[in-house]
This record gives sequence, structure tokens and C-alpha cells, in this order.
Amino acid sequence: MADIDNKDQAEMDMADMEDVEEVEEEETGEDENSKARQLTVQMMQNPQILAALQERLDGLNGSPSGYIESLPKVVKRRVNALKNLQVKCAHIEAKFYEEVHELERKYAALYQPLFDKRSDIVKAAYEPTDEECEWKADDEEELTEEMKEKAKLEEEKKDEEKEDPKGIPEFWLTVFKNVDLLSDMLQEHDEPILKHLQDIKVKFSEPGQPMSFTLEFHFEPNDFFTNTVLTKTYKMRSEPDEKDPFSFDGPEIMCCTGCTIDWTKGKNVTLKTIKKKQKHKGRGTVRTVTKTVPNDSFFNFFSPPEVPENGELDEDSEAILAADFEIGHFIRERIVPRAVLYFTGEAIEDDDDDYDEEGEEADDEEGEEEADEENDPDYDPKKDVAPPAECKQQ
Repeated sequence: MADIDNKDQAEMDMADMEDVEEVEEEETGEDENSKARQLTVQMMQNPQILAALQERLDGLNGSPSGYIESLPKVVKRRVNALKNLQVKCAHIEAKFYEEVHELERKYAALYQPLFDKRSDIVKAAYEPTDEECEWKADDEEELTEEMKEKAKLEEEKKDEEKEDPKGIPEFWLTVFKNVDLLSDMLQEHDEPILKHLQDIKVKFSEPGQPMSFTLEFHFEPNDFFTNTVLTKTYKMRSEPDEKDPFSFDGPEIMCCTGCTIDWTKGKNVTLKTIKKKQKHKGRGTVRTVTKTVPNDSFFNFFSPPEVPENGELDEDSEAILAADFEIGHFIRERIVPRAVLYFTGEAIEDDDDDYDEEGEEADDEEGEEEADEENDPDYDPKKDVAPPAECKQQ
């Protein structure tokens, strides 16, 4: 009986399919285009499909057309001559970046007195003068003198009511919390330590030395470790690879080394103690075992994976180092030179403006698609409801 039911059901399904096919054949070209657009939107919202498309596009990008293989031998010979010229260009480009590094080192010495004064203000070693503190904010441009005086008196009253803070409290911690790339590394137990961070400096390698830079994190005396400076050094290479000279695209970070943190007993936030219960197979007795295991912390930044001599790393280590290089470069290029703007959030607003423009364009496109759907007489909004996301246990 079940077989008959299944057979009847299959025949009904086939009949339904035939009906669907007939209906589809009768649809106008405009309806087909509308449904194609809907399907495209749904596909573009699926991350797995996007990843597959990107992989396919990456494979197509730069794929040879076959024209080069069809060239006469004498022309291929001349193409080889062009490649040799390109290799020479790569070596000149490498020299260019070496000189850029020297320029960075030269101008770093000019910036440093300003950065030192910034550090002195932050840690209350220097109190800026009234003239140095004058700053015309955008929202003050249209204020009358009377309003400015009133605002000044209110600020002074608030300052009198509050305890006089020293320097700029939690300056670097605030910078870190304001930047997504760095805040993702922070854990709650890191914050009390980073309140003691007084300065971050960049030191470039000396002339004639291999290209590198060192990040120095300067701390005031604290209860967590005895170090006053924690360092992270990045070694770079600015020369074409002999095996693949055309891949050269400027200096690249080859490896990085951290430092040993001399933690006070019981204060090491990079480790945590866990207790596990173990049951004896024979006797059935249970015992509690205490183990020390790694703990998530910003301070793991100073213990990067070591790169073996053969340069081969497992996937996890490669991912950690790639993120590490990005963070080190960002601190050097953006955070240290523009720290006050990341403290106030102004630098972040500038970065967000770039993304907002792209977002607005995307919103406009979505608006157009929604309008098309509303104008489609066959449009059924129920069909656009996305299926529930698949839950995956981590």
C-alpha cells in the first residue's frame, strides 16, 4: 500500500513539475528578469556562495589567454628580454624602499621631541601652558563671547568639584579600546595593566643594519610585572626573491620577536589555572587535578610563534603571524603618529567615513532592488524570508 501511495505521490510530483514548466514557459521576459534579480540578491547574501565565487574569480584573474604560447620563437625571445628588464626594475624598486626606510629613520628623529612632550603631558611630567592648550573647536566658531565665558565658568566649577587628575588618565588604554583591531585583543583582565602604559615608541634599525623596527611599550612601576619596557621587533626584507622576483611589492615583514615579561607571582594574565576531575578506571575513585593552561590576553602579543629556519609554519601559526604583522604595522604607521586623534575618536570617524560612503551606495542599490520587487505583480514577499541559520557547535 505504501508503495502505491509513493508511486501516486511521485506521479503527482511529476505532474506538478510539468505544470510548473508550462507556467514558466508562459512567463514574460520581464517576469523572468525580476525573478533572476531576486535570485541574485539571495545568492549574494549567502557567504558560502560568495566565497566560492571569489575563489573562482581568483582562479580566472590573470589566467593566460594562450596568445603568448602562440607567438613565434623570435618574439618570445624578445619577451624574455622584457622580463629581464622587469627584474632590474624590481631591484631598483628595492633600493627605493631602502632609501624610504632611511628617510623614515631620519624624520623619526625630528618627530621624537614632539612625541616625548606628548608622553610628558600624558604622564603628568609636564603641564602645558595656557597658550599650548588653546584650541578652537568647530562648535565654538559661532559662540558669542558671553556664551564662551559662561561655558568656561561652568567647566571651572566642574573641575573644582572633581578631584584633580594627573596628566591624561588611561590615555593609551582608551586608544586601544577605540580601535577595533586592538580592542579585539583586549581582555577584561588586561585593562588594569594597560592603565599603567605611559608611552609607545618606534625605533628604526641603524644605517647599514638589516631593515627592521621595534615597538617599545613603556610602563610605569606596577604590581603586575617588573619590566619598565616591553619590546616587539619586526624584521623586514626589501629585496626581490630570486625564485620569484616578480612578486616583489615593497618591504615585507619576515619575522618578529617579542620579549620575556617578568610577571609578579600570581599576576601572569597569559596563563590560567583550571581544575579537572579524573576518575580511576579500576577503583572508580575521583581526584581533582590542577593544570595551568594558556589564557587569552593582549600580552600574548609579546610571545609570537617562532618562525623555523625552513620558514614552514602550520596554518594556525601562519594566521597568528599574519594578524601580528598587521597589528605591528598599524601601531607603527597609524597609532603612534596620531595617538591623540585615536584617543578622541576623530581618526576613527575619518576611517568610518570611508566605509559609510560604500555603505550608502550599497543601501541605494538595495533600495532600487526593493522598488523593483514592489512593482513586480508576481512578487511574493514570503519567498524572500531567509531560512534559519544553521547552528554549528564550536
